[in-house]
Amino acid sequence: MSESARFYVGQLVHHVKFDYRGVIVDVDADFQGTEDWYQQVARSRPPKDRPWYHVLVDNSDNITYVAERNLVADDSQMPVNHPYIEQVFGSFSNGAYQRRERMN
Repeated sequence: MSESARFYVGQLVHHVKFDYRGVIVDVDADFQGTEDWYQQVARSRPPKDRPWYHVLVDNSDNITYVAERNLVADDSQMPVNHPYIEQVFGSFSNGAYQRRERMN
């Protein structure tokens, strides 16, 4: 994960362009998708050399890949409703999720 990432795994965020909230499940220091995906999906051409985030979308079963510039912190303190929440996170407190402990 990049030292300069603005958001962290378990943090609630809001997508400013598409008006949805979610929770971050992974952070890439820079864009890790394909050039085809970037050309077709990232139409606003966000920078590839800044962090990108994998986000579980609230009230959906979607997982999105979002450039940092399209996110802001969501201070609602409300949990996210997504089918993978319990697989990834162990608890929710103080407006953020804690990653589930991994077992070997």
